[in-house]
Amino acid sequence: MRFDDRFLEEIKSRVRLSDVIGKTVKLKRQGREFVGLSPFTKERSPSFFVNDDKGFYHDFSSGKHGDLISFFQETERLSFMEAVERLASEAGVPLPAPDPQAAEQEKKRQGLTDWMDLAAAWFEGELRRPPGREARAYLERRGLPDTEWKRFGLGFAPESRTALKDYLIAKGAKPAELVEAGLLIAPEEGGAPYDRYRNRIIFPIADARGRVVSFGGRALDPNARAKYLNGPETSLYHKGRLLYGLPEARKLMHSGGADAPLVVVEGYMDAIACQRAGIAAVAPLGTALTEDQMEVLWRLHPEPTLSFDGDAAGRRAANSAIDRALPLIKPGKSFRFAIVVGGKDPDDVLREQGPVALKSQLTDTTPFVEQLFHRERDLEPLDTPERRAGLKVRLRKLAATIADGDLAQAYREDLLGRYEQLWPTSNPVFTVGAAAREMSRRRWDGKRGKLAGPIGPNAETTEQVRRMRNQPRPLSAALAFAALQDPHVLDDKVEQLSARGFLDERLSALADELVEFRFESDVVDAISVRRRLEARGFGEDVFQQLARTAKAAGAAFLTVDMDPVTARRLWSLAFDLLVKLETLERAVEGAKQDLERDNDSSTLMRLKTERDLLKRLVDSGGWSDEAEAAPWLN
Repeated sequence: MRFDDRFLEEIKSRVRLSDVIGKTVKLKRQGREFVGLSPFTKERSPSFFVNDDKGFYHDFSSGKHGDLISFFQETERLSFMEAVERLASEAGVPLPAPDPQAAEQEKKRQGLTDWMDLAAAWFEGELRRPPGREARAYLERRGLPDTEWKRFGLGFAPESRTALKDYLIAKGAKPAELVEAGLLIAPEEGGAPYDRYRNRIIFPIADARGRVVSFGGRALDPNARAKYLNGPETSLYHKGRLLYGLPEARKLMHSGGADAPLVVVEGYMDAIACQRAGIAAVAPLGTALTEDQMEVLWRLHPEPTLSFDGDAAGRRAANSAIDRALPLIKPGKSFRFAIVVGGKDPDDVLREQGPVALKSQLTDTTPFVEQLFHRERDLEPLDTPERRAGLKVRLRKLAATIADGDLAQAYREDLLGRYEQLWPTSNPVFTVGAAAREMSRRRWDGKRGKLAGPIGPNAETTEQVRRMRNQPRPLSAALAFAALQDPHVLDDKVEQLSARGFLDERLSALADELVEFRFESDVVDAISVRRRLEARGFGEDVFQQLARTAKAAGAAFLTVDMDPVTARRLWSLAFDLLVKLETLERAVEGAKQDLERDNDSSTLMRLKTERDLLKRLVDSGGWSDEAEAAPWLN
C-alpha cells in the first residue's frame, strides 16, 4: 500500500507530537518546546527536544531528527508501513482502502488469521488440561516454569488426529480454510483432512505486527520422524521472511535503549532463554538465515550478533550466513559472531549458569571480517606454497563480492593484512589507519581525475553518454525486462538486487523501484509493477528501448512458450553468473592495484584467467546450459 502526502499530513495533524512521545519519554515544557532525556542514548542531562508547532523532534546527543513516523521507526524498530499504521491508530484515522484485488486478499488473510488466533488459544488451553501432563513436565525439566508459558504463548497439541479440527469446525471454520492456513493436512490420495500437529509442544510464530501466522511443534515422542515440525508456506506465513520471537525482541530492544544488542540463535528454546535473560533474540524458522531475514534484522540493529551452536551443524549455519551476507554488507549493515562455550547452547547456559553468564558469553563477539578470515584460514592445511596462494586468491575473491566499493576495498586490505601477518615479508603491512588513508587518497584522486578529465560539453560526447545510458548490457537488460514481465523472478534475489541492481548502473534506478515495490506491496504482478513505474516517470519509450536491448541478448528465459518454473530458474542462473563475473572483475582490479605491494603476479594471472573464461561463457550464451554454468556457482 502506498500513502500519499495528503494522508500522511492529515494523520500527523490529528495528534500532538508531545502527547504521543510523552507516553514513553518524560517531557517538561521549556518555552515553546518540550525537553527530556534522549530515548536513543543514555544521558544525565536532557538534550531531546520536541516542537509541536514545527512537528518534529531533535536529539542533540545522537543527532537524530524527525517526525512521529520516524520516531516510531527509531524507538520501536518499525518499518515505514508499520509506523504509518501505528500513527493512524493513534490519530483514529482509517487507512486508505487498497485496490480491490488487494482488499480481497486482505479480507481472506484476516479470515485465516482469526482461525490462527483461535487455534493458539486452544493449544494454550490444552497445555493446562490433563492431556498436556507430559508436555508440562518436559517444559519444567527444561527450566521453563509455568509462569512463563503465557508470555511466550506456549501450548500443546494432543495425540488426536482431529481434536483441533473438530474444535474449529464447531466454531464455524471450513476444512479448506484450515488446510490453507496450514493447520490441517489434506492427504494427497484423498480423504478427510487431519490435524498437522499431534503430540507436540506448540510454539506460536508471529509476524512483525504480532499476529499469529503459523506454529512450530516440538515432538514429545523420541521416535518421531521430525523432532521439530514447522508450518507450511501459506498466504500468511513465509518462513524465509519471518523470525521467531520478533515481537518480544522488539520490546526488549525498546526497553534496553539504543545500545541494546540483538542476537540470532538457532532454535525456539534458545530464543526464549535469551529473552528470559533480558536479551533481545530471534531465531530462523527451520532454514538457514535468508537475505530477507537479514534485511529485517538490519532494520532493527546495525550489527546483529549471530550465535550458532559450536557443533558441525552450527558451523554450517554460520558459514551459510557469511556467504549470504557478504555481498550485502555495507557501512551500517553487518554482523558479529558469538559462540557459546563448552558445546552448550543458550538454553543450557541459562539453566546451568544463569542470565549473567549468558549475557557475558553473548557479548563476547567477533567482527564479521575476523570470522571470515578464520574460516578461510582453517579450511585446509597451509603447508605448501600452492595452498597459501590459494588462500590469498580466495580472500581477494571474497572481498570483491561485497557490493559497496569502499567496503570491498577495506575488506581486501584487512584480509590481506591478516594474511601477511601469518607469513611476514619484507613488504610493509598496511595498518587499518594506513588502509583508510590510502582509500581516502584514491577516492580524492579519482574525483580530481574526473573533474579534470577530457569529457567536454560537445554534442558528440553528449550523444555518446545518452546512448550509453539508454543501452545497458544486453543480458542485464534481459534480466530487467523479464522482471517486468514476471516480477516473481525476484522473489529469491531481492536483497542481491538491492545491493547490485541488474549488474549495470544504467538500470540502477529501475532496480531500486522494483526493490521498494517488492518490500512495500503484498500484491506483486506485472500490471501493478508497470503502473508503479509509470507513476515514477518510466515512460513507454524506456520500456521499448529495454525490450529491444533485451532481445539482443538472446536470453532463453525470455522464450514465450517456456514454462515459468524453468524460466525463473534460468533467470536466476544468469543473474548469479553476472554477479560472479562482476566479482572476478573487481578482484582483478584489486589485484592490479596491489601488485606493487604484493609483488605477486601469479595471483593476478589466476584471477584474470578465471575472469576471461567466465566472460566468454556469458557472452556466448553458454550460461543457459545449466550443466556448463553450474561449476562456476559451486
